[in-house]
Amino acid sequence: MGRRLVPLTLDNLPDIPKPCRSCVFWELDPVSGDAAVAAGRAGPEKEAWLSAVLLDWGSCGRVVYVDDVPAGFVLYAPPAYVPRAAAFPTSPVSADAVQLLTARLVPGFQRQGLGRVMVQTVAKDLIRRGFKAIEAFGDAQWSEPACVLPADHLLAVGFKTVRPHPRYPRLRLELRSTLSWKEDVELALDRMLGAVQKEPALRPL
Repeated sequence: MGRRLVPLTLDNLPDIPKPCRSCVFWELDPVSGDAAVAAGRAGPEKEAWLSAVLLDWGSCGRVVYVDDVPAGFVLYAPPAYVPRAAAFPTSPVSADAVQLLTARLVPGFQRQGLGRVMVQTVAKDLIRRGFKAIEAFGDAQWSEPACVLPADHLLAVGFKTVRPHPRYPRLRLELRSTLSWKEDVELALDRMLGAVQKEPALRPL
C-alpha cells in the first residue's frame, strides 16, 4: 500500500471529501458564512480563503492519498485566519498555538494508521515553523462527523482541556508529544477523523 501526504492547494482541493470541499464553517464568520451558503458562493469563498492563507502564511492542510486515491485531509491555521473561532465561548486560541480546524478520513480508510500519520505530519510542519502547540475547539456532545471534532476523541489522542465548557471546550496538544506517539492512539484517531465502523465479525480461515 503506497500512501503519501501532500500539502493542500487549490489544485488538490477537489480531492478532499465532498461535504468539506465547499464548507466555509471555519473560514467565514457565522453571518458571512450563512450568506455565502444562501448565495451559492460557498465553494468560491473556500477557494479564496485557501488562496489567501497560502499566500500570507503558507501550507495550512494536508491531503492523504492511498495508492493515489484520496483518503482524507486535515486543515489547520493560526486563529487570525479563522473568523468562526471568535464565536466560540472558549476563545481565543493561545498566541503560541495553531488551530486545528477539522479533519476527515473517507469511509473505508480507517484502521490503517492514517490519522496518526496526518497529525504527526502537521506537528512536524508546525514545529519547524516555530509553533509550540495545536489547539482545537471540541464538541462535548458530538454524535456524528461534523466541522467541530469530538472532544472525547481529542482527549484520547493527547489533547488536554485548557478551558472547559459543557459543549465546546478548548483543548491543547503540546506539539513535541506527538512525535513519540505509540500505536495505541491509532484507533482513537481513526474514530475521530472518520465514521465509526463496527468491528468486523471474525470468520474462519
